[in-house]
Amino acid sequence: MQVSSTVRMDFNRIRQLTQAQITALELTAEELHTDIVQAQVMPRDTGNLQNESTFIDYTDIQSGRAVIVSSTPYARRLYFHPEYHFDKGENQHARGKWYTDWLPGGKKKNFCREVFEKHYRRITGV
Repeated sequence: MQVSSTVRMDFNRIRQLTQAQITALELTAEELHTDIVQAQVMPRDTGNLQNESTFIDYTDIQSGRAVIVSSTPYARRLYFHPEYHFDKGENQHARGKWYTDWLPGGKKKNFCREVFEKHYRRITGV
């Protein structure tokens, strides 16, 4: 018995799907950042940490990595010390470890996967 097959790769479509992954990741990171701000979980006094100093770093986006960065020197101290008594006047749910809800085991653990899937399907029509 002899079997043969021919495989034809549609490299143009593969490039389109790869670019769609990158675009969907960018949109997912932006939507995650917006969701975190709207959840009012970041400590807020002047708004600097939440608004001006927290941003999305797209440096490794081609490798499938987008990072939310808080560039203030006090962000790490506030994040890793949930025992602090945070003023809840501006953000009613302010606390340390404010990303916990979006991490594995959190109540929004599937947020990024679901948002990425939504954007990817919309972009690709898959």
